[in-house]
Amino acid sequence: MREAAFVKRNTEKWADIERNPTKDPDELTARYVELTDDLSYARTFYPESKVTRYLNGLAAQMHRGLMQNKREERGRFVSFWKYELPTLFYYSHRTLAVSAIFFLVACLIGWVSAINDPTFVRLILGDEYVNMTLENIKKGSPLGVYGGSDQASMFFQITINNIGVSLRAFVAGVFASVGTLVMLFYNGVMLGAFQAFFYERGLLTQSLLKIWIHGTLEISAIVIAGAAGLTLGNGLLFPGTLPRMESFKRGAKQGLKIAVGLVPIFIMAGFLESFVTRMTLPPVVSLLIIGASAAFIIWYFILYPIQLYRSHQLA
Repeated sequence: MREAAFVKRNTEKWADIERNPTKDPDELTARYVELTDDLSYARTFYPESKVTRYLNGLAAQMHRGLMQNKREERGRFVSFWKYELPTLFYYSHRTLAVSAIFFLVACLIGWVSAINDPTFVRLILGDEYVNMTLENIKKGSPLGVYGGSDQASMFFQITINNIGVSLRAFVAGVFASVGTLVMLFYNGVMLGAFQAFFYERGLLTQSLLKIWIHGTLEISAIVIAGAAGLTLGNGLLFPGTLPRMESFKRGAKQGLKIAVGLVPIFIMAGFLESFVTRMTLPPVVSLLIIGASAAFIIWYFILYPIQLYRSHQLA
């Protein structure tokens, strides 16, 4: 290719790179790769040309931008949890409310069904679990299931399972949000039936003080994962002024960030379930753990995003 043709073909692209710099790491990397390809071509066929020197200088400038981006990325971890995720939650509060209300209604259905149909609990929780729990109740340890296995193994199994539930609730949103709602409904019915099972045996308070040590974080995270799935589904259902595929991509990106943001919550819930729930604690200590967990969820996912948004508006 003649040098003039090479320059004519790429001039607009190079000018756009100069006129419209970007800090987006993916776009910056893509531009840099494309530019270095052009530079390599120029060095091969026009080694002494002005265009080669021009491309070399432009590539050096972009390389400095990449290095600066890498330094900024070191602080991105803190920035994600401190600013990006809470800001995303501010705009997801309505979706979170829908997820929470739907889950609570499912809990109520599970409770009422279990109270009115003695076979319902077995249908939802399974005969093996119900029989084991009944046997533990006879032994005077109704929640003995939490002390029956190795703590470390239990921690990894529970954490991986809960993270899996979160990701499935998110991915299920691709079915126009219906898949996510089905998962929320099932988990809500199961929780309602579970608590009704202990209520009928006069063990509700004992079960609440035991189970919600870890359940406050775990159940809250499942509801929030439901909001992630609904965000994905809503991107497909309600594109607004955007093209449907662009809206879907945006919803998928936002929902995935929410789902990933829940990983530390599930890790802490797994730790509490494996190492703390099995302990015999005074009621006041259990209430303190439950209260602290609930306060954190309310602050980080509801109050802090509002505070952050207002401070940004006033800045």
